[in-house]
Amino acid sequence: MTSLQKVVCLTALIGALPVGAVADNRIDGQRPDAPELAAYGEHTIGVRTLEFTHANQVEILALDPGATKPLELPRYDRPLTVEFWYPAQADSQGSTTLQTYLRDGKTQVELEGKAHRDAVPAGGAYPLVLISHGYPGNRYLLAHLAENLASMGYVVASIDHKDSTYRDKAAFGSTLVNRSLDQVFVLNEIERLSKDDDFFLTGQVDTSSTGLVGYSMGGYGAVITAGGGVTQQAVDLSWGAPHGTLGVHLAGSESHGALIDPRIKTAVAFAPWGRARDFWDADGLKGVQIPMLFVAGSQDDVSGYEDGVRKIWEEASSVDRALLTYEHANHNAGAPMPAPVESYKYDDDIGFNVSEHYIDAVWDSVRMNNVAQHFVTAWMGHYIKGEEDKAGYLDLVASSNNGVWSKEEDGSFSSEHTYWKGFSDRTAKGLRFEWLKASK
Repeated sequence: MTSLQKVVCLTALIGALPVGAVADNRIDGQRPDAPELAAYGEHTIGVRTLEFTHANQVEILALDPGATKPLELPRYDRPLTVEFWYPAQADSQGSTTLQTYLRDGKTQVELEGKAHRDAVPAGGAYPLVLISHGYPGNRYLLAHLAENLASMGYVVASIDHKDSTYRDKAAFGSTLVNRSLDQVFVLNEIERLSKDDDFFLTGQVDTSSTGLVGYSMGGYGAVITAGGGVTQQAVDLSWGAPHGTLGVHLAGSESHGALIDPRIKTAVAFAPWGRARDFWDADGLKGVQIPMLFVAGSQDDVSGYEDGVRKIWEEASSVDRALLTYEHANHNAGAPMPAPVESYKYDDDIGFNVSEHYIDAVWDSVRMNNVAQHFVTAWMGHYIKGEEDKAGYLDLVASSNNGVWSKEEDGSFSSEHTYWKGFSDRTAKGLRFEWLKASK
């Protein structure tokens, strides 16, 4: 791409944006056609950053895949930055700007949302939701979903996975091994801290009712954490984790069994990677032990759809599970925040337009995010909070296009009405929501 082409591309894309979009990079957008449960909840939101250290972990990056396996694996203290969104006091003040980096790993940007930096917590006890980004990504990639959930009465902890962020992307083997380990460690650390008088959320996090949300490699980690042990083939891959270190997650192994945590009640996996590369098989996926919602684009060319996400959904046969499909969407279906304006540029180092990391060729990002917020709110409300009214939002005709909108003269819905609950007339289009029940 020539310099002139890059300028023309950037100018055209910025010109197509709504007035004011260049100034704010908002993550809290709500379209007029947003489904009901996408709306923010009653809680004011706070946001705060903490640094954790997972001591004595295998240092995957210090291993030479081509060398003889060392007698003793090198170890290090693994640093993890964690962003917390939480219910805050109603009169909270403070910056609502999040500062982060783009996919290129070098461009700093500001995002605008509703959460107030370092606000005083509201008090009370709230369920925990963990969020795990893609490869590469960072703790802000799903910030729109994190603060939306916090407004509904959850404490949300989003992890920067070392060796997997835009700034420190490194050997893929580290991501393969560490995703689930990071997730469970952060859960353990939050439970420990919640009993510490010096923790800003002391007594306010109910870790006994935890939800897990993962996107792409975060979804891969969520499947493992949920009980889906990997195959021996995955452990033995020459380009995977070196010297058999992925064996810690091998299906049926003692180490993988010890990872499964009863505090995690459900998980939502956006475009989980791995099945199309045979990281799981049907036997390993039978190990999934918690209800799961899978979210995918029908044209996902990274994780795969028929041989990828849909196959995971089909083979996790021991539990009730659902699949939300965005028809014609690719890998970015529902999860990434809207592309910051600064991302509308070609980058020579990564070899593509940076915005491609966030956008979809068919679907509007805010629309996708609103639909995801709606379904994650219903799912977590049902499985984490036990809210009986949320079940109706998950009991739907499989294809949104087949739903019938029908009202009586008095405005009540008729017996023929099968339209997706929470969607206004003519807005439930291009989506599928399918269930599979646990095998007996």
